[in-house]
Amino acid sequence: MKRLFSLLLCFVALPVAAQQTKYDVVPPPSLSVAAKSYILTDFQSGQTLAGLNVRERVEPASLTKLMTAHVVFSALQQKRITLTQAVPVSDRAWRAQGSRMFIEPNRSVTVDELMRGMIVQSGNDACIALAEAVAGSESAFVQMMNKEAARLGMKNTRFANSTGLTHPDHYTTVQDLALLAAAMIRDFPEYYPLYSLREYTYNKITQPNRNRLLWLDPNVDGLKTGHTEAAGYCLITSAKRGDRRLISIVMGTASDNMRTMESQRLLNYGFQFYDTVHLYQKEREVTAIQLWKGAQNSLKTGFGYDVYFSLPKGQADKLKARMEYKQPLIAPISAGQKVGMVKFTLNGKPMAEHPLVALETVSAANFFGRAWDSVQLLFN
Repeated sequence: MKRLFSLLLCFVALPVAAQQTKYDVVPPPSLSVAAKSYILTDFQSGQTLAGLNVRERVEPASLTKLMTAHVVFSALQQKRITLTQAVPVSDRAWRAQGSRMFIEPNRSVTVDELMRGMIVQSGNDACIALAEAVAGSESAFVQMMNKEAARLGMKNTRFANSTGLTHPDHYTTVQDLALLAAAMIRDFPEYYPLYSLREYTYNKITQPNRNRLLWLDPNVDGLKTGHTEAAGYCLITSAKRGDRRLISIVMGTASDNMRTMESQRLLNYGFQFYDTVHLYQKEREVTAIQLWKGAQNSLKTGFGYDVYFSLPKGQADKLKARMEYKQPLIAPISAGQKVGMVKFTLNGKPMAEHPLVALETVSAANFFGRAWDSVQLLFN
């Protein structure tokens, strides 16, 4: 008969994976942001530090281009396209509505140039040309965008085009956009610096990056602006101070100036009132659990990823962890196998749960070893 064991863990202060169960920390002071919806997240912990209407559907406008870039970057990593590859400019791309980088049908343009035109100049023509280069058509590319959104856990998002032009079946949430922004930073470190470029010149036309925080805050290194009449002025921003990185998103603000100021306020709020603590290192032993019928009688356990927490300043010592696992634990056990759960609380309130996994593989004992443990278990 298996029994549930509980053990209070001591912390060894040292990206949280998607399988964790998260609970948001209540922000210290109240915060009011002039936006229809907004969110502030910590990149390392994945926690939401502040937000309003985080699951409400909104029109993403040119923030759509983050997913367009994500799919293009994936194609580059998989070597399905190359940076120096010449891309033919279709009539459809050339005639794209909205913001443009001004590509021309009779002029060669590379994937690298199109990426810069999409990211810095927010060129709709660049988006369509890249979509056609990757998938053959924009409609096929959009299917790839939606598939990737599902893989990232963007449950309330649907794309209808690669540019962000208004469409009834084109929507997202700030919560989903935060997942996308974090994936962009985490998965494509070789391409993410493109989001910090302040200007780009193509076809003898120089256009500035519309993210004004790149000039105003030296800690800001991305990501993307967006605007349509229906969406209002939108901005996804990321800033890094020391080892900490925050991501802010504002949707539906009244002006370019307002989205800039409100994004700066959100970032300052997160850096001023929160700390991010590295509690446990990936694959470092946390505790050893008794093991039965195995080639050894104990099992080293820990976490399959680094465990971070974002906490109100001065409250790190109030975070508690309790490990739960079932006994008897019987060999064989494979490395990476879940053997328990660690539940974290702050001031008695649930914060998160992380799976405890085996850090080693332990084979079954020989016949005599298993028989001896079977006898011992009868008396335990």
